[in-house]
Amino acid sequence: MAIYVLKRIGLAMMLVWLVATLIFMILHAVPGDPAELLLSQGGVAPDPAQVEELREQLGLNLPLLTQYWNYLSGVLQGDLGSSLQDGHAVAEEIWLRLPRTLELIGAAALLSLLIGLPTGILAARRVNTLLDRVLSVTASVFLSIPVFVVGTLSVLIFSQQLRIVPAGGYTPPSKDLMGHLVLLAMPAGTIAVGLAAVVFRTTRNAMLEILGRDFVRAAHAKGVKEKRIVVHHVLRNALIPIVTVFALQIGTLLGGTVLVEYVFNWPGLSGYLVRSVEARDYPEVVGIVLVISILFVLLNLAVDLLYAALDPRVRYAR
Repeated sequence: MAIYVLKRIGLAMMLVWLVATLIFMILHAVPGDPAELLLSQGGVAPDPAQVEELREQLGLNLPLLTQYWNYLSGVLQGDLGSSLQDGHAVAEEIWLRLPRTLELIGAAALLSLLIGLPTGILAARRVNTLLDRVLSVTASVFLSIPVFVVGTLSVLIFSQQLRIVPAGGYTPPSKDLMGHLVLLAMPAGTIAVGLAAVVFRTTRNAMLEILGRDFVRAAHAKGVKEKRIVVHHVLRNALIPIVTVFALQIGTLLGGTVLVEYVFNWPGLSGYLVRSVEARDYPEVVGIVLVISILFVLLNLAVDLLYAALDPRVRYAR
């Protein structure tokens, strides 16, 4: 097990280096002068002196290998540069906003598991019954509704019509924990609607596949209790495809909560990325994309280690 873990950690570190290198190469392969593009406003050509000053500020006048070394050195030290808009440290702004996005995704993931797993197991055990059909149709409907529609309807119903919760905003938990949770409920629930439907369908399909295998029929023949068969035999074997699909969905959410953060005015990382792109703030965009990419690699590492814990055969097969 220790060797497997070390191999996966080593592979993850290599992937992080490759991602950082790829971002650097793509940015330098894009046609045009980044400094000139950043200073261009309304199609008016910028002052050449300002362009040279910005090139020097960004280190674009240095040899390519020197730029690459400075870039990697800064990443290793946690220095992602300074914003071109107000000069603040990009890393500080990212570390401020990242926990908010992770909290939003974490709350949505927890809600989706609490809804999707039990209903998926129930539908698999009651396959082809009225309950199974109702749950399956409901999941299909939730999957087909865009997240911004769910968010807008939530604001319309719960904020404007029923006036149960505010329409959006953010309150630090250190100041008002209950108010923070109230403001978190709607955006997290908006994301959880579609994610719970994915968990439901994946759980149902995986459970049905395992329920039809010979060892399950043998367990029934031996008189093993139904609850033990479902929990210890069927669900444990069905967890790998569930974990795989769920992890992919979470990885997508790392940079895909833009619409939810916009609708509910949640000050997270995705909204920060959109504003940075609109402002053409080169260091901010690079820093945010790099952090999201590293988080995705770490998520894949966690899934690989979870595979080995769920199925010991995995650690020997790779």
